[in-house]
Amino acid sequence: MTQNFVRYSPELEHADPHFDEALQTVIERTRQYITGSVKAEGVGRAVRDAHAKGYGLVRAEVDILGGLAPEYAQGIYARPGQHEALIRFSNGSPHAGADARLGNGVGMGLKLFGIDGQTLLEDEPDSHTFDYALINAPIFFCNTVEHYLFIQYLFLHADEYFSRGKPGFHQFLHDWVTGMGTLAPEDWAWDELAAFLSFQHLQPVNLLLSTYWTMGAVRHGEYVAKVRAAPTKESAEKVTRRLLDRTSAQEVFHPALVAELQEHPCTFDLQVQLCVDLEKMPIEDVTVEWPEQLSPFVTVARVLLPQQDISGQENQEQMDAVSITPWRCTEEHRPLGNIMRARKEVYRQSSLQRHQLNHQVRKEPKNLAEVFGVVGSPPAKP
Repeated sequence: MTQNFVRYSPELEHADPHFDEALQTVIERTRQYITGSVKAEGVGRAVRDAHAKGYGLVRAEVDILGGLAPEYAQGIYARPGQHEALIRFSNGSPHAGADARLGNGVGMGLKLFGIDGQTLLEDEPDSHTFDYALINAPIFFCNTVEHYLFIQYLFLHADEYFSRGKPGFHQFLHDWVTGMGTLAPEDWAWDELAAFLSFQHLQPVNLLLSTYWTMGAVRHGEYVAKVRAAPTKESAEKVTRRLLDRTSAQEVFHPALVAELQEHPCTFDLQVQLCVDLEKMPIEDVTVEWPEQLSPFVTVARVLLPQQDISGQENQEQMDAVSITPWRCTEEHRPLGNIMRARKEVYRQSSLQRHQLNHQVRKEPKNLAEVFGVVGSPPAKP
């Protein structure tokens, strides 16, 4: 049966008269947090205000498949081919402490090299790189930049709330729902709170076993989509360190990732889910999971992680210098929706601030050699 996929149009997004004002406040708070993190996080450098703790920077290769249906063979997927790539695995928290304190929300930052066309970042249009910022949940817990104003504050001060036990946790929930007293009862953020609480049910599994989503919608050439990276069945079966105990050691995710990649290659399917119903598959409401019964995910590329050693200190330094943003993409893959629009300048300003404080040169690499140099052994072929 032929599906009627929703056609992309700029009119699909909703204008917000308060967007710019709220965005500037978020950016300023982000800068303040990153500046303070140099001392507060105790790692001797400024960290990201989200995904602060990296678990490893991994060499990869993306093989864009041929023979795709026309609706899926869009943008960078219009022609088959291979691209060098890298992956930054991370925790979603703004903190960089022990894994047991950071929760089970983890991310995959995927960067492809050698992509034709200009990016949507005005300060680096000709980088010929393409990023996906993915997390291990199909939804997100914030729909607008205005709501991010209070949600950002709650995340950055969560330890202060939770240190007070049950009363502090109750206050955290109250402040979330009411927008710290700024929202009228009919606008309380129940859906966003439910989305956040759903993250508490994520299992602490090996990073190579998680599926990672864009959460928000993106343009897919003529259409609208969400994208995910899912481990292949064959790859998942090779992983021996599967369910992890976050309380067993200071570091849990990193050692398990290192050990698996030293032993065998891994693969993920890069998949696209096209929108067929804007009510059931909304663009502006990222707390709603798009039903796969309406539109299944279709594999458009294969991501190969060769067998390799990422255990050295130089890997941490290389990972720290990498910049990932969902807006480092071509027009055919433009992020859509209020919260995705906010990420463009927030991510850019966060990267600028962090690189400056850490005395790092902020330059987008052209290939894997510029990232890893000659340090360490080249990845072994599977």
